[in-house]
Amino acid sequence: MAVLRLLWRDLRAAAAQVPGELGRLVVTASVEGGPPVGGSYPLDAVTTLGRDVNNTIAVDDGFVSAEHAVLSYRGRVWYLEDRKSANGTFAGGRRVEDPTPVAFGDEIQLGQVRFRLERPRPVRRP
Repeated sequence: MAVLRLLWRDLRAAAAQVPGELGRLVVTASVEGGPPVGGSYPLDAVTTLGRDVNNTIAVDDGFVSAEHAVLSYRGRVWYLEDRKSANGTFAGGRRVEDPTPVAFGDEIQLGQVRFRLERPRPVRRP
């Protein structure tokens, strides 16, 4: 019984340490049919963006490639990477050529759609 109590206590402690989202993208500009302005998307450690529906965030814009970009969280820093898209990926108005660090508040543009990288929403504990 004591072993079960210890296991239960460890399991509860581990569950309490599970973080919520790592960050989110908020749509600041969009085209008709694209993601709605003000829409918010939680980010995974690796988030793919593009027109294909298999991406983490599907962007319905004719100027966005099927597999356009990847946003990844590495060592407490977000990196934006272009996936050889036809029209490029931009961070802060500059074209992304190599994996580029981006910070909360930075603007990311794919085609005619712009996002702002924001901090995660606070996790509410019951």
